Amino acid sequence: MIALFRLLARVPLPLMHALGRALGWLVWWLAPGYRRRFRANAQAAGLTPAQWRPAIGAAGAMAAELPWLWARPAGESVLPKVMRWEGLEAFEAALAERRGVIMIVPHLGSWEMYGQAVGERFLKDHGPLTALFRPARKKWMADLVAGSRDRPGLRTLPTTVKGVRGLMRTLKEGGYTGILPDQVPPKGQGVWAPFLGRPAYTMTLLPRLAQTTGARVFLGVCERLARGRGYVIRFEPFDGTALDDPKATPEAAAAAMNEGIERLIRSLPGQYVWDYARHKEPREEMEVAEGGA
Repeated sequence: MIALFRLLARVPLPLMHALGRALGWLVWWLAPGYRRRFRANAQAAGLTPAQWRPAIGAAGAMAAELPWLWARPAGESVLPKVMRWEGLEAFEAALAERRGVIMIVPHLGSWEMYGQAVGERFLKDHGPLTALFRPARKKWMADLVAGSRDRPGLRTLPTTVKGVRGLMRTLKEGGYTGILPDQVPPKGQGVWAPFLGRPAYTMTLLPRLAQTTGARVFLGVCERLARGRGYVIRFEPFDGTALDDPKATPEAAAAAMNEGIERLIRSLPGQYVWDYARHKEPREEMEVAEGGA
């Protein structure tokens, strides 16, 4: 499988995106359970078919770009693929404050591209982007994904208490991190908060990091442009919410975070992962951890 990914990494990205979109529609028609879950989540959010239908092909494009993101030749930069950076001045100013920066990066657009591009761009002046990372259970997948995490500009920590403490130390030293906040955390590591029309069990890790360290918070997204034309990376300051208030309750902070994530998703509904079971009950977690990212 690793050899296949390395081979596909050499296929031009526009062609891979086109093939991926076709694959996305094929899965849509062949998987009724996936189709029902996808449609139900989008409809619960109050979206019209015209708004969510592009996400069917986008799901395939997301899968098709992974070989290049995970297995391209060492030293090949992702930055030439980024057509525009929006909100860059505010983000650079926040990094310069040395208070730490937390990027809220949901499963929207190309979050893998976002992490690699941001880390690569700011490595020289601000060090690597630090993120929590839980290895895949299957060895071949773990080896493949680990290769993508070894790219210049990325530093990973385990999703354990030790890893969370390391991330907190990074922020207090003025570093920066990106966290995927719209996953269902293990039981005991979240609270229920509104999200896209229904209650969702929401991680408390990101709000706790923001409230404890005083780090600046940004919403982040990497939009995938049509016909393989590249990407647009956006930074949006997320100030003046319960995430800035150390006295705010976990429920208030989680609700504020979800509101920001929802605003991002509604601005780009055709690239959100609508099939994810975001509103399910949390699972029990036996490992010692404080939330994944």
